Amino acid sequence: MCAQDSIDLLDEVERRACLFFYEQADPTTGLVRDRARMEGPESRDVSSIAATGFGLSALAIADSRGYLERGAPLARVERTLEYLASHVEHERGFFYHFLDVKSGKRIWSSEASSVDTAWLLCGVLHCKAHWDRPHIRQLADDLLGRVDWRWMLNGHDTLCHGWTPETGFLPYRWDEYAELLAMYLLAIGSSSSPIPVSCWDAWRRPVREYEGFTYIDSVAPLFVHQYSHAWFDFRDRKDRYSDYFENSRFATMAHRQFCIGLSQQFPWYGPDLWGVTASDSPFGYRVWGNPYCPPDGTLTPCAAGGSVVFLPEECSRVLRTMLDRYGKRVWGRYGFVDAFQPGDNWFSPDVIGIDQGIMLLMAENARSGSVWNEVMSTPEARRAMEAVNLRKAA
Repeated sequence: MCAQDSIDLLDEVERRACLFFYEQADPTTGLVRDRARMEGPESRDVSSIAATGFGLSALAIADSRGYLERGAPLARVERTLEYLASHVEHERGFFYHFLDVKSGKRIWSSEASSVDTAWLLCGVLHCKAHWDRPHIRQLADDLLGRVDWRWMLNGHDTLCHGWTPETGFLPYRWDEYAELLAMYLLAIGSSSSPIPVSCWDAWRRPVREYEGFTYIDSVAPLFVHQYSHAWFDFRDRKDRYSDYFENSRFATMAHRQFCIGLSQQFPWYGPDLWGVTASDSPFGYRVWGNPYCPPDGTLTPCAAGGSVVFLPEECSRVLRTMLDRYGKRVWGRYGFVDAFQPGDNWFSPDVIGIDQGIMLLMAENARSGSVWNEVMSTPEARRAMEAVNLRKAA
């Protein structure tokens, strides 16, 4: 696969993902559907606050790349931020995980989620930096400033997963390495309710060794090594524990090797066709890639697509191989389907917002670094990185 082929494919992945985030957001609220059909009308009205955060970044990317009609991304961002600030249900600035896409009302008894709010705020921060207009800056500052991060500590030194009106704080804490880097940076860098810098040291960093790779890991799918890196640029930065970018690169290499090792069981797995993370499956949504949910041969495009900044050549080849081998069965209006299992001849009819989002942002960072550059230009990001001593190598 030549370099130009890789660039062209990533460009098309981005273009189609931006179309998803524009078409599958309510034009009045700006809230993005959690999932949608690849083709045909979509009647499900469930919005994910995390997908909405990815969607805000998608609009900034679409504006830069010219993927949408001129002026459309800015108008949608303003409408979304206004609706989030004035109409969407929240608790002390934390948004509910799932919302009605048309009203912004909480559904499914979902929690006011700390980490899903973090992904929304990352998108807010990105838009604030990208447009730097007084109205957007004011709305972004209001949304960022009203989040009561100290409240979410609930008297401890690690953040709680969330809160519900029925039972109060959830019993789970962000006390071990996962997709938490960006959330802790947002909380420590907050101008209105910062948590102590010592909270950065309070969560555990268990070390795994696999096939010669040593890295910080958790009992969780590959996406935990991706999400924070979509917005925050950890390249060439170290704290006293790790170079987190290199850590995610090692995790991706280990994951690739793990999948290749399953090729006797699943013959379609191999050096140019690998990758599984939390996704759809023939039997519903599965959190693939931990000891409690071993792979069944499903392939998830966002596993490789979301790691393209860590292993550009290897991950790009996976996406090209998927497209060349399976064609329209895995590729449609919004890009790649969420997942597929070739042995069972199963191909998901859906795309999932957060999975499209991680591929989009990582493709853009691999090509231009623009998401990183814009987010890292903000005082919030600089303040947090400085506070936890994540400094550039000399």
